[in-house]
Amino acid sequence: MSNQPKFIYGTAWKTEATLKFVKMAIATGFTAIDTANQPKHYSEKLVGDALLELKQEGITREQLFLQTKFTPANGQDDRIPYDPNSSLETQVNTSFKSSLEHLHTDYVDSYLLHGPYSWPGLSDADWEVWHAIEKIYQAGNAKLIGISNVNIKQLELLTSQSNIKPMVVQNRCFANQGWDKAVREFCKQHQMMYQGFSLLTANQEVLKNKIIREISQRLAKTPEQIIFRFSIQIGITPLTGTCNKQHMQQDLTVFNFELTPDEITSIETIMS
Repeated sequence: MSNQPKFIYGTAWKTEATLKFVKMAIATGFTAIDTANQPKHYSEKLVGDALLELKQEGITREQLFLQTKFTPANGQDDRIPYDPNSSLETQVNTSFKSSLEHLHTDYVDSYLLHGPYSWPGLSDADWEVWHAIEKIYQAGNAKLIGISNVNIKQLELLTSQSNIKPMVVQNRCFANQGWDKAVREFCKQHQMMYQGFSLLTANQEVLKNKIIREISQRLAKTPEQIIFRFSIQIGITPLTGTCNKQHMQQDLTVFNFELTPDEITSIETIMS
C-alpha cells in the first residue's frame, strides 16, 4: 500500500490547541495526521491552519498523510457540517468538500466512514454512504477509503458486498478483547491497513501489569513505548494523541527496538 504511515498523530479533543499540537507533532517527526469533520470532537479547520503555517516553513502537502472522516449526524453535536435533511450522498459530498477546504488540499490520503449507522450489521444508510465514499475514491479525491468503529460482521459484509472494498480500518483496541484480534486478522488477510486508537487510554491497567513492567525494565523503555512497539509488531498502525513533546519523541523511537515472540504472545494474551 503506497504512502502507508507507520505512526499517526490523532487530533481529537485538542479544541483550540489543535494548531499548536499538530505543528509540534510534525516538527517532532510525525508525517501522518488523523482528524474528522466533527466539531464535537475535532477542530479540522485548525488542522488545516497548522498545515498552512507549516507550508510556509517548507513542509509540503506531499510530505504528509492526511486522513479525515465523514461523521453521521447522530455522531455530531449542533454544529453539523452539512444539512442533515439532505440525502445521505449529499451529506457525504458536502462534508468532504468542506474537509478539503478546511485542510487546504484537493485530496486526502484516506477518507473514513466514522462509524456505521446500525449495529451489529449494516443498514441501507450504511450502503448509501459507502457508495458515496466509493465515488470520492473513484474520482481520485481520496487515495484510500475505509471505516472506523466497526465490528467483524460489519467488516465482512462491507468487504464481500461493496464495489470497492475498504482499504483502512480504524478501531479502538482493548487488551481484554484480544486487541481486536478478529478484525485485525481479517484486515491482514485482505491487505487492509489496521489502525488502532486508544491503545493507552483504553488499557491503563495493562500499563501497570507485571509483564509490561518487566519488559520495560529489560529494554529500558517506558510501558507506553512497549505497548506501541507491540502494536506495530502485531500489524497495528498506532495512533497517539499525546500533547507532550517528550512523549511524541519517545513514541517515534519505537522503531529502534523489538520485542521477542514470547513477549508478543504474553502481551497479546495479557487479559485472557
